[in-house]
Amino acid sequence: MFSERIRILRKEAKLTQAQAARNVGLSPRGYQDLELGATPRGDTLLSIADFYGVSIDWLMGRTDRRAVNGGKREA
Repeated sequence: MFSERIRILRKEAKLTQAQAARNVGLSPRGYQDLELGATPRGDTLLSIADFYGVSIDWLMGRTDRRAVNGGKREA
C-alpha cells in the first residue's frame, strides 16, 4: 500500500524519483527501494508525509483520507 501511494503522490507532483528523494532527504536508490516495497523508517515516513502534505495513516493504508488532522485534540 505504502509503495503504491508514494508512487501516486510523486506522479501527481510530476517529480522524478531523484527529485522526490532529494526533497525528502533520501538517496535516489533509497526512494526507489521504497517504491519497490521496502519498509520506511519512522523519520523517513514523517519526512515523506510532511513533504506531500498527507497523513501517515493514509500513506500506510490505515485510512482513505489523505488530509492531515490539523485540529487540536479535545480532552
